[in-house]
Amino acid sequence: MIIAELMQDHHRRCDAGFAAAEDAVRRAEWATGRSLLEAFGRDLEDHFATEEDVLFTAFEQATGMREGPTQMMCYEHGQMRNLLTQMVAAAASEDGDEFAGAAETLLVLMQQHNAKEEHILYPMCDSALSAEADALSEDLRRRLAGGARTT
Repeated sequence: MIIAELMQDHHRRCDAGFAAAEDAVRRAEWATGRSLLEAFGRDLEDHFATEEDVLFTAFEQATGMREGPTQMMCYEHGQMRNLLTQMVAAAASEDGDEFAGAAETLLVLMQQHNAKEEHILYPMCDSALSAEADALSEDLRRRLAGGARTT
C-alpha cells in the first residue's frame, strides 16, 4: 500500500489547493485567487506528470496493460488540464461565472477520477509493483514535491 498511500496523500494536497483557490475567487480576492490557482496548477501538473512518466509507465511495463486503466486516466488528465486552463483564463479576466462553471466541472471530474485511482488503479499498482515499491516510492516522492517540473 505504499504507492497508494503516497499518491492519495498528494490527491489531498491538490484538493486543498483547489479549495483554497476557489474560496479566494468566491470572495472576489482575485490576486490571491490567481496565485493560489497557479500553485494548485503546479501541484496538479506534478501529480499528472508523475503518474504519466513514472507510475503508469512502470505499471504498464510490469503488467503489459498499455490500453485500459492508465490510458483512461491520461485521457482524464487532459480533460482536467483543459478545465484548469479555462479557470486560469476566467481568473485573469475576473469572470466569476466562467470560473465557477469550470471549477464545478473540474471538481466533479477530480472526485470521480481520484476515486477510480484510489480504489482501483493504485491498489493494482501496489500489487504489480510490490518488488520495486520502495525505490519507486522515492522517485514518486521527489517528483510530487516539485521534481517533475522541468522549469
